[in-house]
Amino acid sequence: MTDSALSLLGLALRGNNLAIGEEPVAEACKAGRARLVLTAADAAQNSVDRAGRMAELGGVPWVRLPWDKETLGRALGRRLCAVAALTDQGLAAALAEKLAGRDEDLRPIASLLNETKKSRAGMKRPAAPEI
Repeated sequence: MTDSALSLLGLALRGNNLAIGEEPVAEACKAGRARLVLTAADAAQNSVDRAGRMAELGGVPWVRLPWDKETLGRALGRRLCAVAALTDQGLAAALAEKLAGRDEDLRPIASLLNETKKSRAGMKRPAAPEI
């Protein structure tokens, strides 16, 4: 796996920032944890349609990846993977940026995720209660 975008997905998996499969992705979208929904290039149309609906439900962008299910699955330590969702804003923005470098049509999604990342970074966390 030499592709840096696929390596980023592997990093997200190890950091528990990736939902893999239709049901986990649907749960992440419903819970508001999903930041970017992904589908493999050769995912079945039914899976693609469902991923689009899940992304819409979660109010997050959705992209079709340039890799097939086997390549994506292999990067994630599985045999196949058709649908996944990044749950970390920074990783989602980084992946979108890498994908936009290959496909300029994805530039608006990368810009949106980068803006969201910046606005979240400006939010202050509440102070921890003193014990």
